[in-house]
Amino acid sequence: MESDIMSNPVEILLVEDNPGDVRLTQEALREARIANRLHTVRDGEMALDYLFRRGRFEDAVLPDLIFLDLNIPRVSGLEVLDRIKSQDVLKRIPIVILTSSEAEKDIVKSYDLHANCYVKKPLDLNGFVDVIKSIEGFWLSVVKLATV
Repeated sequence: MESDIMSNPVEILLVEDNPGDVRLTQEALREARIANRLHTVRDGEMALDYLFRRGRFEDAVLPDLIFLDLNIPRVSGLEVLDRIKSQDVLKRIPIVILTSSEAEKDIVKSYDLHANCYVKKPLDLNGFVDVIKSIEGFWLSVVKLATV
């Protein structure tokens, strides 16, 4: 699998409205040194347009992995998660909820909607980078992802 990852970059969709968290994610992915292409959208409506290849995203490549913040504008992260997991063509894409919310209701609802994992964003830079690297290492080096 490692040779596949190195020869074929992993497509990652980051759904995040905070520019600082986008930059931290980009840096952490660079440091992990796993070949990837990070695509970023800043709200739930853009995420759905990207995944359903609508409008300016008609040529979008489906991601191998999605990092999804719950607290995003226009369409909530939970609604995006529900829409993704209800579509046969999208439901096998692993979704990592990466959010600042520690609310038990958000955690339960995310898993009820079939999120693959729920991670609270660390507040400090080093912690954030460590979390992103751990997530990427697990999902891209350990787990065997579906290709269909």
